[in-house]
This record gives sequence, structure tokens and C-alpha cells, in this order.
Amino acid sequence: MYKQLITKIALFLTFSLICMSASAQPSYARQFKQQYGFNPSCQACHSEGGGTKLNSYGEAFKKQGENLSAFKEIASLDSDQDGTTNEAEALAKSNPGDKQSTPSNKGDWLDLSSLIPKEVQIRFPDATAWKPIDAILTEKDIAKAQSMGVTLSAEDENTIYIPVADRRPIGTAIIFPAEYEGKTFFLLMTSDRQLNFSEVSILKVGKAPDMPKDTLFDGWLGQPIQSLNSKTDSSFAGSISQAVNKAGVLVYLRLKGA
Repeated sequence: MYKQLITKIALFLTFSLICMSASAQPSYARQFKQQYGFNPSCQACHSEGGGTKLNSYGEAFKKQGENLSAFKEIASLDSDQDGTTNEAEALAKSNPGDKQSTPSNKGDWLDLSSLIPKEVQIRFPDATAWKPIDAILTEKDIAKAQSMGVTLSAEDENTIYIPVADRRPIGTAIIFPAEYEGKTFFLLMTSDRQLNFSEVSILKVGKAPDMPKDTLFDGWLGQPIQSLNSKTDSSFAGSISQAVNKAGVLVYLRLKGA
């Protein structure tokens, strides 16, 4: 089964590394393109790429309902405080969520290289190319996850980063949120190309906590990411394990059907 999975991914990589079909994009990206005529990168709303903390533009978009009409509601705002309104920036193809990106100096926010968070790139120093894939959940996916003991919803849709070397995928990475005692922090999980667990760590964003020591995490090494043991308690380690469990199933479901 894993051999077939890797073959599917390799074939998928023969397509453009930049272009993605509309059906494979998060609803935000599809709505943004409908409103402004081009595909944005995840950095329009996220500080370090898909799955990371929302920036000021992303927060404004979320506050207004995360739908097509929300763009109109926040059009006259200057979310990144760079002196240009959100709509003027979007129309000029500069990033309305980054103060360093302006209509006169757009930056590289739409380049493929800028789509891969630095922390992800560090984990795969041998990668010569990247394939970011949007993990969009269908009703069938959600039902399958439920049968695997995991509850997923549209809020769990995310971006999977696939590093490539010698034209072959060499692993996966995904950044996703977790919550403990009412506070949200972000985790980065990696796997090998056969979707066996490699590592999980807490991204150092803001006042992020340190990764706790727990034998449960040590036991995950080399195990299939869709079937990792998880704690059901409300401890810090439990919160991390439950978030990892959901992310592992999400990656498995998306790539299994790629």
C-alpha cells in the first residue's frame, strides 16, 4: 500500500509546483482569487505559512466571518499598517498581511520558496524542491477519520509540505495548532516518505511553551502517523498527542487519495 502511495505522490509531483486546481485550495484561497483575480500564498493570512499563527490581515478576515463578503468588510482597513489599504495592496498583488510588502516593493510572497516555512526547510536540508499540497477534507474523508477514532472538520484543513530530492518525495511536514489551558500554540510534525513518524516539536512563536518530555513521544518514532497512540487526558502531553493524532490522520487521508 505504501509503495502505491509513494508512486501516486511521485506522479503528482510531475505537475507544476506552483499551480493547483481550484478544488484543491482552501476556501479562503478560492474566495481571494474570486475577489482579486489571483491565487495568494498562505502568508497573506499566516505569519509563517499554512498552519501557523494568523497575522493581522488573517485576524481581520476571520473576525468578519471568513467568507467572500469579508474581503469587502476589511477592504478599507490597513491591517499591516504600511500606509496602504488592504484592497489596494491586493489589487497591486502585494501582501496585505505583511508590512514589508507594498505595491512599490511587493517582495517574494508569491514565489514558491516563500510558501515553505523556514522551520520546515530546516528539517529537510537535502530537499532540492518542495510540493505544498492543501489538505482539503471531503465528507468521505471526515467519515473515514471518524472510523479511525479521530474527529476532523473543515477547521482542520491545512497545508502539507512535501520535500523532494532526486525527483522523489523524501518525507512530509505539517504545522498545526494545539491548545492547552485555553492557550493556542503550534506544532510541527514530520514523517519519512512512507508516512512513518519522525519528529514533533513546538514552534517558537511568541510565548510558546517548551516541549514536554514524555515516553509516549519517544515511542512514536518510526510508527505510521495515522495510528499513533494518544493520551485522552487533559495534560499538556495529552493535548499535544491529541493534536498530533488528528494531524497524522489528516496527512494520511489526503496523501492516500492523492
